[in-house]
This record gives sequence, structure tokens and C-alpha cells, in this order.
Amino acid sequence: MQIKTDSLIVQQIDPLVPTRAAFYSAILPGLGQAYNKKYWKIPIVYAALGTGVYFYSDNNKKYHQFRDAYKRRLAGFNDDEFQGQYSDATLVNAQRTFQRNRDLSLLITIGLYVLNIVEANVNAHLLQFNVNDKLTVRPDIYPNDINYKQNVGLTMNYNF
Repeated sequence: MQIKTDSLIVQQIDPLVPTRAAFYSAILPGLGQAYNKKYWKIPIVYAALGTGVYFYSDNNKKYHQFRDAYKRRLAGFNDDEFQGQYSDATLVNAQRTFQRNRDLSLLITIGLYVLNIVEANVNAHLLQFNVNDKLTVRPDIYPNDINYKQNVGLTMNYNF
């Protein structure tokens, strides 16, 4: 909502907008980005979460594959799917590796889910940030008076 007063537009700030965006992203990932009208971020959210879920599923499948083969060997069967290709120690080591990778994939996926919520909240806060031409920060290149080399810096200008 905008209020216009003598060539100055004042935008009212709704403090619940960031909370609402975070809540929407918590309910359905990407919904907070849609609420903020940043539709281009939705495929990024789903690609990140989908990748984490894929690696979790793949590592879980391989973990169970090696675990079942090891259990069959302990039970005295020699007809596992690896057919003597791996030793017992290798099967145990593979189980541990895939279990660790599975757990790490789950943690990363949860982290990406939380990042989705935080991004929606921060973006909603920044949408309410007052940006106008009176305050500018721009790069500046100027010569040094002592050795005549170019200096690079930032200048911050505030116009009244």
C-alpha cells in the first residue's frame, strides 16, 4: 500500500509479511517465493530439494543392498548378488560408507529446506526496504596524487 503526499511516496510497512512468507515456505517449499513474487526462484528450490532427496534415496538403496548381501553371507548363503566379488570386510565398509552418505544427504536436504524458509523471510524483509535515488553507493576510480596510480573504492552519497 502506498500513500502519496506532495511528490513523496511513502510505503506502509506490514511487519507480518516476512512471517507469512516464511510460514508459506515451511508449509510448501517455494510458496513463500511465490508470495514474494520471485517466481524464478521456485525451480531452484525444487531442484535443490529434489537433488538431496535423490542422493538420500540412492545411498539408502545401496546401503540396504550391501547390508542384505552381508546378512546372507553370515547366514551361510553364497548366492548374493555380488557372488563373491567382495570380501566380508569390503561389504561392511561399503555399508558404513553408504550409511554415512545417506545420513549426510538427509542433513543437507534438511538444511536446504531451512534455507528455503530463511530466504523467503529475508526476501520479504528486503522487499519492504526503502530504496530511492537519494542514497547511492557506486564504485569510484580516481588517481592517487602521490604516485599517480588508479585507486578503486566505493563512494556513498546522500542527497538532501
